[in-house]
Amino acid sequence: MSGEEEENAAELKIGDEFLKAKCLMNCEVALILERKYDQLQQMSDDPLNQVSQVFEKSLQYVKRFSRYKNPDAVRQVREILSRYQLAEFELCVLGNLCPETVEEAIAMVPSIKTKGRAHDDEAIEKMLNDLSLIKKFE
Repeated sequence: MSGEEEENAAELKIGDEFLKAKCLMNCEVALILERKYDQLQQMSDDPLNQVSQVFEKSLQYVKRFSRYKNPDAVRQVREILSRYQLAEFELCVLGNLCPETVEEAIAMVPSIKTKGRAHDDEAIEKMLNDLSLIKKFE
């Protein structure tokens, strides 16, 4: 972004490097860290492979704030949200916070109602219903 443009996430003015970046939801990070943790535990004989306190605290954090625990549910959440042509950070905010109403979703991610790609309330409602079904059957 040029120095003159002011960043504004509500309008998706966050810089090209962020718009193109791959974001992960807390539940995706939890799955990755859990796999790494299991690998480290299997090699725990070696003192060089001890799990750091930062690693453990990071794992605890993402597990605590993950809305979806089942790996299949995590995959489905990403698939559902990807259908709506959301920016990566929008997808992750919605996947992490799981708003229950259209108003909550718009308050959390105002950019879903701005610009030419704005989603109508019915599309947002359908997206939220699909997410709630995954949570319900997890």
